[in-house]
Amino acid sequence: MTDKSRMATSHHPGIDDSDLKTLDSDALKLAEMGYDQDLTRKYTVLSVLGVGFSLTNSWFGISAALVTGINSGGPILIIYGIILIALISICVGISLSELASAYPNSGGQYFWTSELAPRRYANFASYLTGWFAWAGSIFTSASVALAVGSAGVGCWQLSHPDFTFKSWHVFMGYQVVNAFAFFFNCYGRTLPALGHISLWTSLVSFVVILITVPAKAPTHQHAKFVFANFVNNTGWSQKGIAFIVGLINTNWAFACLDCATHLSEEIHRPEKMIPVAILSTVAIGFVTSWTFSIAMFFSMADVDKLSGTPTGVPILELFYQALGSKAGAITLEALVMATGVTCQIACHTWQSRLCWSFARDRGIPFSSFFAVVDRRAQVPVRAHLMSCFIVAIVGCLYLASNTALGSVIAACIATLYISYSIPVVCLLIRGRNNIPHGPFWMGPIGLFSNIVLLLWTCFTFVMYSFPSVMPVAAGNMNYVSAVYGVLITIIALDWFIRGRRQYRGQAQRHGEVAAVMEQTAKGNTGYISGELRSDSQRCCNYQARHPISDTTKSADSGAIICRLYGYQGCETVVFAFSQRPEDHAALQMGVSTILSNIKVIDAAHLS
Repeated sequence: MTDKSRMATSHHPGIDDSDLKTLDSDALKLAEMGYDQDLTRKYTVLSVLGVGFSLTNSWFGISAALVTGINSGGPILIIYGIILIALISICVGISLSELASAYPNSGGQYFWTSELAPRRYANFASYLTGWFAWAGSIFTSASVALAVGSAGVGCWQLSHPDFTFKSWHVFMGYQVVNAFAFFFNCYGRTLPALGHISLWTSLVSFVVILITVPAKAPTHQHAKFVFANFVNNTGWSQKGIAFIVGLINTNWAFACLDCATHLSEEIHRPEKMIPVAILSTVAIGFVTSWTFSIAMFFSMADVDKLSGTPTGVPILELFYQALGSKAGAITLEALVMATGVTCQIACHTWQSRLCWSFARDRGIPFSSFFAVVDRRAQVPVRAHLMSCFIVAIVGCLYLASNTALGSVIAACIATLYISYSIPVVCLLIRGRNNIPHGPFWMGPIGLFSNIVLLLWTCFTFVMYSFPSVMPVAAGNMNYVSAVYGVLITIIALDWFIRGRRQYRGQAQRHGEVAAVMEQTAKGNTGYISGELRSDSQRCCNYQARHPISDTTKSADSGAIICRLYGYQGCETVVFAFSQRPEDHAALQMGVSTILSNIKVIDAAHLS
């Protein structure tokens, strides 16, 4: 054995035993759910928080939807609406965090439904949840691309007053933003760093705008205007309805809280880290959006100009009023756009993980094609490409009607809430104390949060379908009900044509795991290949042929978890197992048994 080989078999100072135990435990739990460890656990809690907050980005959401809030309640709607939605979002976050802690899986809400629903209804309920969740991610990506694209066109109009933008200008901006963000998710190694960059881009931009605008504004509004001024330009005679139809924009700023759950297979100790990321997203979102809104409302000079600005971007007009400089206003808007681009990148990360995880359970057509993880890029490139392509197609609606695309955007909130509510209903039916609890479990507070989530979902599904202005005409109608109809039609057709026969649900997944455990109990053997990683990503690869014992197997591609005691203090070791001859030929035999000798294939990783 070479010196490098001996170095691998001895205890290496860069690989901590506790880290190995944690990694093995994560992969073991995943395998017990019936899945392979296809993605590398490269995220930290801060980078997951970065992705999650970049996607929610509450202050950016408030800035993008400012004019609708002003017309549907004025400052009161935004200031107090943020408080209301933040409290509801805490309940949503607690509900998601409890389930993510108990069942850490990239499938998120559709996997939870599969595990919790009564067996008779589990497949369809899980399938329905997966489609609503994926549709919500697509609609959210469309909304962010539209906001950033519109901001870019608005900046051009501000610097060129004679320019009159058309729908196709915004459409092109939409497609450019979607295509630009696509490339950032094509290489997995950079994504955790992008999470950090996105978080700091958002926070730095927020601080710069928060300080600059009030400091440079020539006049400031009275406190009564900010905290007690109700505006109703919607045409609705009832102020309560006007407030509710405007609340959708504030709600949009706190949407997508499930993002972090879909990174569960890319972070160590997800049962602890994912709840931290979700609830931190709500906390940071509330602080930034509320203080941002107060600062902007105090700095407003002419409210009517914001609604009728030729740029089509009210926040840009507000910057111009405060700074009195087009260059300065465009600079601040560029910070908002940079934040929006990082939000779009996070959207793509989210929707690609949802599509990939749903595809591996055969939830969408051509699942075997889209369930592949590119080993070199370390991301599900095919699922990512398809999701972005669908976002591009959805953007074509803007050419036909900006109201139609606006309805699609409104649908993102309700579809996501529905996808959260289905597993919560299943949880309550089964009984909150009849499932294995994760480290994050809130007891009675969790039950209260579940009830709030369900009530709010029912409220939004009905009230967010109301038209935003009266009287209703073809050009201002809320077509969100039509969006629901199209989505449900697609789901029903795919279910009856393909899904009910092919979807890999609770019964099949559990049966496959049980069958493999029974086989391995009989002493089956096979070729084993595996990898150990520490937090610093140092690794040693090894192969061996060894009898398998005390194992759990994932159903499709054959991940095996072997309990091997005594190897450098590790309780469990993760292996990829195959009995196919073509796989055997590719394996290099390095040792006679895995417990005694380990041959290092690439010892350079350890140096």
